[in-house]
Amino acid sequence: MSRWEIRIATVVAALLVGILPSPTATAEQPGLATAVLETLPVKGRAPKTGYTRDQFGQAWADVDRNGCDTRNDILKRDLTSIVFKAGTQNCVVASGTLVDRYSGETINFVRGNVSSMEVQIDHVVALSNAWQTGAFKLSADQRKALANDPMNLFAVKGSLNQQKSDGDAATWLPPLKSFRCAYVAQQIAVKAKYSLWVVPPEKAAMVAILAKCPGQKVPVS
Repeated sequence: MSRWEIRIATVVAALLVGILPSPTATAEQPGLATAVLETLPVKGRAPKTGYTRDQFGQAWADVDRNGCDTRNDILKRDLTSIVFKAGTQNCVVASGTLVDRYSGETINFVRGNVSSMEVQIDHVVALSNAWQTGAFKLSADQRKALANDPMNLFAVKGSLNQQKSDGDAATWLPPLKSFRCAYVAQQIAVKAKYSLWVVPPEKAAMVAILAKCPGQKVPVS
């Protein structure tokens, strides 16, 4: 083989290495929730000392600078048949319909001092939980991003959001069992994105849920 032929073969081999996934990477399927879960550190819960909602910035800030606060952005994403409050440039949701992920119920949302509570925005990884599993180490900007990240937010039935409080997968799961795999995968994705850890009972609960849906993948941000 000539020196030129050897050079061409070397370039082709290098290109193939870059293009074709290794057998190991393919087998591990890093997009699977079970695989991502295994990358999360497992530690005990850190003290809640120092936690306040203010540690995660102004509630429902307009972090993407689209002129609408995060709460209304999520309502617009998750509701249907939306009517906007007049004069708000289609920012403030006045009413709409929610098919609740957590219960499967259909809820009619009407904006108001009391009626708004029927639909609330849940932090999939509760902020208190996040604080106790590593968020206390994050910068103020990182915590603000976590609190307003659409990946970490669902519009849900208000009473279930309150019932969940700051629970993790070991203490609270959606009553709609068919959504539990996706819910746990969402928590795993958020924890991976923000370098948070899981506590042993939480991981055990996640493993048990994902055993029923081994093909479940984490969402992409």
